[in-house]
Amino acid sequence: MTTFDLRHHPHRRWNPLTREWILVSPHRTQRPWLGQTESATAQEQLAYDPACYMCPGNLRASGHRNPNYEHIYVFDNDYSALLPNIPSGRIDRKNLIMAEAERGRCRVLCFSPRHDLTVSQMSESDLRRVVETWREQFNEMGTSPEMRYVQIFENRGAIMGASNPHPHCQIWASESVPNEPRKEGAAQHNYTEANGSCLLCDYLAIEQDLKDRIVTQNEHFSALVPFWAIWPFEILVLSRRHISGIDEFTNDETLALATILKCVTARYDRLFQTPFPYSMGFHQRPTDEADYPAWHFHAHFYPPLLRSATVRKFMVGYEMLGSPQRDITAESAAEQLRELSHSEESGKVNAVQANPPPSTTR
Repeated sequence: MTTFDLRHHPHRRWNPLTREWILVSPHRTQRPWLGQTESATAQEQLAYDPACYMCPGNLRASGHRNPNYEHIYVFDNDYSALLPNIPSGRIDRKNLIMAEAERGRCRVLCFSPRHDLTVSQMSESDLRRVVETWREQFNEMGTSPEMRYVQIFENRGAIMGASNPHPHCQIWASESVPNEPRKEGAAQHNYTEANGSCLLCDYLAIEQDLKDRIVTQNEHFSALVPFWAIWPFEILVLSRRHISGIDEFTNDETLALATILKCVTARYDRLFQTPFPYSMGFHQRPTDEADYPAWHFHAHFYPPLLRSATVRKFMVGYEMLGSPQRDITAESAAEQLRELSHSEESGKVNAVQANPPPSTTR
């Protein structure tokens, strides 16, 4: 009788954070691909782009001119998805047609004045400034009494919806807790109530024991392909200490997160031989001043590419109508990323200084 094997047989995996199943079909990796492909050639970028609304000294659509910043620059998004000063209101028709006003604030954080950089190319000292600024923004935007959640996220690459290649992220503060962190928060709370321990602490202990899906780690953070991953090269970054938010970081943890982010993005770029598109975001406790002892700080990387630098994947068909489905197993993806050693990263991904060359056109 054949023994069930995760590497070869169709199966479903449970995501304890969202309490949903994902279908895994590892036998389908051998099928030919005749679908849409993308160009693997990276477009060369300038260190300074006079048409970029994030570059130092340039005029933005709002009429404001950026300062000639040297490291980090934060500004309110000129096209904010959320606004702070709107009237409150609610529509409810028998709990079937419901809507509520949602206040909030959206900011843009430029990682560097250099238009041509990616996270993998930045120095750890410059990335540390980014982490420190995330912490400052989390504290500032979360202290407003009507703001219950602060979502920090980065979209990298045009196919991920990034409208500008300048290295940057967005920070949205909202009046309500968004769907994904709300589901994760409930799952973590329920697990702690039932088991008396932290869901992600316990999960990380299992992963460190098995070592199948760990990609890279340092003293303070671990990066792994989660057992329940939907995207082929999805990565979950977990703090090794039980902390609920970026505001609790020590100085050592601040630098350690910068190092992990550089290592993860460098592996992505090397595996696919191109600046790799992804969406990355942090999930941390809500900011309504309540206690959240079960919350464990973590980050998600969601890359859409399937098997190469040219094949991407959307949620379609069964995934939209049934459950998410994937062909490449978490173990296979982790192995490919893990094989790219730290020495290769150090040797081939050059850290570039933050300051762009002087320009007389600004």
